[in-house]
Amino acid sequence: MILCDSARAPLMLVIPVLHWSGGLTYPVLLAVSFALGAFSAPYFSAQKVIVPELLGEGEQEVSEANALFQAATRTTMLAGPVLGGILINAIGATSVLVVDAASFIASAVLVAAFVPKRPPVEQEPEHRQIRAGVRFLAQDPLLRVWWPAFALGDAAWTAFFVTIPVLVLARFGHNPQIAGWLFASFGIGALIGNAISFRFLMRRFDGLTIFAAFIVVQVLPIWFLWLPLPAAGLSALIVLSGIGNGLVNPSLHAISTLRIPAPMRPTVMTTVMVLWALVNPLGLFVAGPILDAFGTTPVLIGYAVVQTITMGAATLVALRERDRQREPAAAAAA
Repeated sequence: MILCDSARAPLMLVIPVLHWSGGLTYPVLLAVSFALGAFSAPYFSAQKVIVPELLGEGEQEVSEANALFQAATRTTMLAGPVLGGILINAIGATSVLVVDAASFIASAVLVAAFVPKRPPVEQEPEHRQIRAGVRFLAQDPLLRVWWPAFALGDAAWTAFFVTIPVLVLARFGHNPQIAGWLFASFGIGALIGNAISFRFLMRRFDGLTIFAAFIVVQVLPIWFLWLPLPAAGLSALIVLSGIGNGLVNPSLHAISTLRIPAPMRPTVMTTVMVLWALVNPLGLFVAGPILDAFGTTPVLIGYAVVQTITMGAATLVALRERDRQREPAAAAAA
């Protein structure tokens, strides 16, 4: 995490420096964006791996940490656009990228100063190979369904968020305030869901049960987004879907991490992030031409269909895995 943030800070600074000097071109901007993305995959995989390294292998502890971590992330994601807008008006868009570069430095310093150091997990040479990560995912009965389902589901989310500005323009005219509220609605709902999960669910139910029981709260509201509703109705539906996301996300991330043996986690999590990054842009490629040709309704219906299929498959395999885990206890009781 420290290495990635230390690399991303000067990369981000390249953009305003070249802009001010007159040397910023589109190919250079693409190259910098590519490099920033290249450091993102190991960074986010390290974020997942570090939690059990610090807190141990207990599902409840890791789930609670994920809930708090995601709540903090959602909060900054909500505050970031607001702060960005204020700073753009105050110091200009280019200077905001300098602030962004400084945030990477601040992150690296905070992690270096406050996160307890742990020795690297010992790995066999074969554990460091990408094909070992792919092989593990293919052989695990839960993750071989979960990760493709979540990757495709997130691609559908990407398509939905791209659709929001077009939806607002078509239904409510040029109104950035409504678009901003709709974007913020999901984060607000996710914060509420994180809080409910942390306070009431994690100490009463196992993670697979939480996922299977509450994923419907995320999926069901999106089936109504294509209807001609007022902005307040759309916002309420997105908030409700966000609540469902916040309810299940901490547990599913904890389960996904802890199922991977510690020596293989760095490789498997990096493999997952790379696969996710390859699949996620599909939402953009598919949504753009459909929006251009047919408008928002087919995209919104397709989004609901993809979410229903992917989360339905993830739920079925979660229930099957939960029953498999309960069989030894049931047999012992019998």
